[in-house]
Amino acid sequence: MTTLNVDSRGTACPGPITDLIRAYKKAQNGDLIVLVANDPGAVPDSKAWCERTRNEFVGSKEIENSFEITIRVTGKKA
Repeated sequence: MTTLNVDSRGTACPGPITDLIRAYKKAQNGDLIVLVANDPGAVPDSKAWCERTRNEFVGSKEIENSFEITIRVTGKKA
């Protein structure tokens, strides 16, 4: 299992999701993607993306005016 850290601070929609998708393309099932963004829309957008793509939204927390969003890759097809 690998953890991919994605710093999307300073970008607005659709920047954080675009960065998330770039990381997802490099990831394997079981990997974690940790997205850090200061766009408040990144949390609900990430949840919606997980539902659409069948990946697991592990959680989010606010840290120093940013949001740390953790996603487990589960939706990649072999």
